[in-house]
Amino acid sequence: MNIDERFSSIGINIPHIILPSKNIDLQKWAVIACDQFTQDAAYWEKAAALTEGHPSTLNIIYPEIYLNQSDRAKRITRIHENMRRYLENMFMPDAILNPPRRAGAFIERDTPHGTRRGLLLSVDLEKYDWSADAKSLIRATEGTVPERLPPRMEIRRGAFLELPHILLLVNDNENMLMPLLEKLLAKAPLAYDTPLMMDGGSVRSKLLYRKNDWDLVADVFEHFARSSINQFNSDEPFLFAVGDGNHSLAAAKAVWEEYKAGHPGQENLDKHPARYAMAEVVNLYDSAIVFEPIHRIVFNTSADDMLERFKKLPCFSMRELNSKEELKKAVSDPNAAENHCGIVSGERRVLIKYTGSKSVIMDIDPLLENLEIDYIHGDQELFRLAEPSSSAGIMLPPFNKNGLFETIAKTGPLPRKSFSMGDAREKRFYLESRQLFS
Repeated sequence: MNIDERFSSIGINIPHIILPSKNIDLQKWAVIACDQFTQDAAYWEKAAALTEGHPSTLNIIYPEIYLNQSDRAKRITRIHENMRRYLENMFMPDAILNPPRRAGAFIERDTPHGTRRGLLLSVDLEKYDWSADAKSLIRATEGTVPERLPPRMEIRRGAFLELPHILLLVNDNENMLMPLLEKLLAKAPLAYDTPLMMDGGSVRSKLLYRKNDWDLVADVFEHFARSSINQFNSDEPFLFAVGDGNHSLAAAKAVWEEYKAGHPGQENLDKHPARYAMAEVVNLYDSAIVFEPIHRIVFNTSADDMLERFKKLPCFSMRELNSKEELKKAVSDPNAAENHCGIVSGERRVLIKYTGSKSVIMDIDPLLENLEIDYIHGDQELFRLAEPSSSAGIMLPPFNKNGLFETIAKTGPLPRKSFSMGDAREKRFYLESRQLFS
């Protein structure tokens, strides 16, 4: 089999990557994933001020903090118009974007936890299923909320460009893939190397395009696929778990299904770009990937209201603490014998303990149903949002990433927003793109 046939059998496609031209200030071009800082308008206002008057991915993405505003249709139209404009004059000296190149990108991202390495490629949406009982090659790690898909579908539907913030995990406990890429590209030139705005660290990349290199990469992915069948006693391989961007990938799947149904018999339909989604593949066991809990903030409530709900937990107990630091230390205690979490509201800091066989997130999420809730990355952001006594923050304990693939293989996705791969500023920044609809 040739490389395309080999990759097709395991849900991989080599994308036609588009990078900004040499004329572009990459520090202004690259902005953070659209699903971050959803309660922090100041972050996005500062990003807009930094990029004003410059070509930037901020002009061709939809920060989710604005999704519920009344001008959504106009904003999406403007995004699509900007995409078209950025694609114009691609072969001219003043071009914003370089012509597409069929390649993958080996990416090294410097973060406070070290250098995270990944391989940007495309995956086949025909081999992705986010349902709870999925046995597909690509699976969700967390619950998907169908009601969250329509606005994301509106943005993708008819978009001229796809910009990826999805991170896919591979179960590479032997650490095979990234050292191989590093070796193959040791003498390759950098495709880009840039600091990132607003404490985002820095990122650099090299392009992977030689056939012999791809053959070696295919060997590794095929090894992962075979190993998963043996490890999980399954008829089908479980190759990728969605680490970040689950709803974006689900929206891409829905748009592809919609397009496919609306264009029966179209020539080369099975090769249409909408069939694929670009994503960065990272190793679950990368030491620079630290799984953080995603806290909850509940609006229009109080600490007492939350405590009444939490009293339903088995063997419930609570203890008032004196400071944020004391609460953080208690919730993060790796030696705690009981399940535990924290509640913060106004001046109150309450440590909750209880017994139970499930994970904390599986125990408490049902207690928060039908409440006005948002999902928060980082302790400091939680404390900030919980300063009014009319809001209550739920601080969750650290998330253990080991055994994640086994858990998903046996029991299906975890509850939505169970974990985050690093804090908000460590999320993927938009830099590469590819053409989607024409």
